[in-house]
Amino acid sequence: MNRADPQTKRTGVTVASPWWKGAAIYQIYPRSFQDSNGDGIGDLPGITRRLPHVASLGVDAIWISPFFTSPMKDFGYDVSDYCDVDPIFGTLADFDALVARAHELGLKVLIDQVYSHTSDEHPWFAESRSDRSNPKSDWYVWADAKPDGSPPSNWQSVFGGPAWTWDARRGQYYLHNFLSSQPQLNMHNRAVQDAILDVMRFWLDRGVDGFRIDALNFAMHDPELRDNPPAPATDRLRTRPFDFQLKKYNMSHPDIPAFIERIRALTDEYDGVFTVAEVGGDEAEAEMKAFTAGETHLNSAYGFNFLYAERLTPGAICAALAEWPDEDGVGWPSWAFENHDAPRAVSRWWLPEHRDRAARMKMTLLACLRGNIILYYGEELGLTQVDIPFDQLHDPEAIANWPLTLSRDGARTPMPWEADARHCGFTSGEPWLPVGEENAERSVEAQEGGAESLLHHTRAMIALRRANPALHHGAVARCESVGDLFVIERAGEGQHVRCLFNLGSFEVTPPADLATGNVLAATNAATPSSLPPFSALVIEL
Repeated sequence: MNRADPQTKRTGVTVASPWWKGAAIYQIYPRSFQDSNGDGIGDLPGITRRLPHVASLGVDAIWISPFFTSPMKDFGYDVSDYCDVDPIFGTLADFDALVARAHELGLKVLIDQVYSHTSDEHPWFAESRSDRSNPKSDWYVWADAKPDGSPPSNWQSVFGGPAWTWDARRGQYYLHNFLSSQPQLNMHNRAVQDAILDVMRFWLDRGVDGFRIDALNFAMHDPELRDNPPAPATDRLRTRPFDFQLKKYNMSHPDIPAFIERIRALTDEYDGVFTVAEVGGDEAEAEMKAFTAGETHLNSAYGFNFLYAERLTPGAICAALAEWPDEDGVGWPSWAFENHDAPRAVSRWWLPEHRDRAARMKMTLLACLRGNIILYYGEELGLTQVDIPFDQLHDPEAIANWPLTLSRDGARTPMPWEADARHCGFTSGEPWLPVGEENAERSVEAQEGGAESLLHHTRAMIALRRANPALHHGAVARCESVGDLFVIERAGEGQHVRCLFNLGSFEVTPPADLATGNVLAATNAATPSSLPPFSALVIEL
């Protein structure tokens, strides 16, 4: 099926590579983007309405977080029907209209896929749990109790408590790495793999351009159910039993890449399909490389290098980039500073008085990284983390671990569209989460009217990346600190670009030989002779 030209043509640059290599991707959390029917929850028609804003940023694709049929105990990451839209988000016809409109605007459409687990309300699980001899009896991970009745292993769930729940219908425990209402699929079973591939084909045939695959390294477990060893002592606060173990046996099984090869074989039947895996955990870099190696696995992967980082440091940035050298057989990385699972970066990394300047510098930095870049909705506005009181929490992890786990709800608040409208134009009803007073001041409407706004700066930085092959897909030629300056150099297609960043709150004077060349971009009044606090300079050598 030929739906997309895999060659990418850009202003001033012709790139003989797939459209996704170097792409800027915009993540949309559908509950919080735009509500079209006044129920306080964002939906697919709302996304379609606001796609011109996304296209105006210059990004290549949207990634839509789960909108599938679900009881919403984990807000869509507990799927009860992989091939339908939950009524709160709309219908399949609404999704088809969204895809058509996105393609009209030149945007590719990526959707989330959750293959490690389903909802306990999925028909597959209802059948599997009914007895031990039904056709889907081994589609989930079931195990007998130990002789004393305790769970089959010591594995702990991410959200707290044992990763095993007793089910009286079968007289066995079932595995769940997250909520007890999210039973683990038995991805060792080829019939389950076949069913998942059928799901993928369903959405490809509807016109999607790729997939972001959630928690892929949780897809397979150790069939021997061996206990995880204890984690070494640490000075970091442990808020969950999960933190006390090395996750050696409940996840990261070495057969996962073989299943990924089946995914790639399917997606290769379609032109221009992009696949990216979310990979977290203790061995994330090694797994990301295994999941993306060569031409028979996924196109890309991203981890949590920056998503949970307490500080943005040159060492962390260089270490992340060094994991992905420009060499044959090495996969292509993707990077995100923010997403639906992590606190807003401007709130994590900077004091309130520094956030406006730092957000501009951060966007310049993101545009200069090698790999794909992912912007989280509202990041182009500089949205901050909203403090959600306990009685308004929805996040099950935060509720279970209150008050030690920072709520993910604070990064999922409604998008502020209109400066003076009720709830900033997100809904005509009562929003499922508050917009947040500080974020209301950062609306799209307000920033459209300010030439120096972060919104306009974001457009400029994406355009800069798009127009310069060294930034878009070139190699990293240098990454280091020179005095108080952080330096990244990119090289590709005969172009060499040097990016200078002042990550600190004091002015820095760069060495004369470091700041010579043609200035392509200057953030926060940076010049070759002076980089003010939280400023950046991009120079073509």
